[in-house]
Amino acid sequence: MFEAFRARAEAVSAEVHRVGGSAEALAFVAEVLAKEGVAAQAGARAVWAPGPLVAGIDRDALAARIPGLTFDVTREAAAESRVGVSEMDWGLADTGTVVQDATDPALRLVSTLPEIHVALLPSDRILPSLGDVLPRLDPRTAPYVAFVTGPSRTADIERVLTIGAHGPSRLVVVVHGAGAAPAEVTP
Repeated sequence: MFEAFRARAEAVSAEVHRVGGSAEALAFVAEVLAKEGVAAQAGARAVWAPGPLVAGIDRDALAARIPGLTFDVTREAAAESRVGVSEMDWGLADTGTVVQDATDPALRLVSTLPEIHVALLPSDRILPSLGDVLPRLDPRTAPYVAFVTGPSRTADIERVLTIGAHGPSRLVVVVHGAGAAPAEVTP
């Protein structure tokens, strides 16, 4: 299922990387942030929304290792950040779409305001299609669901494709967990 997801996501200009478990995913994100120059002295910033992957780590230690990274998600922090990191709930293999219960405004801020969105996706949460995710969505508990297929794009203006017009110009999907081979670690 991963290969189908990857092929479809890359066809719409998303970058897809496969790593092992949670530790490898965290290390990969740290590499992406370093490569993007996220550091207080350089002025580049990153904002990371809360989620299960970062719930069990020492966020202060990680933020100390990566100057410019904050877990304090505000509109201002997200707007000033080059990179936003969030955890996705599902991936759809038939379209390369990542799906997120984005009821928490912090998730929407980090996935729409920064120039780059790093989306963390557990490998066991890739489903075949939209029909497989719909029964898992309950509008009473998840009234705001985001479906993200590639970086932001529009062709509204004179039918000229513009990337990043209404959101991030780059989508980096990091698939991690059981069944994910640590074959790639280069962002």
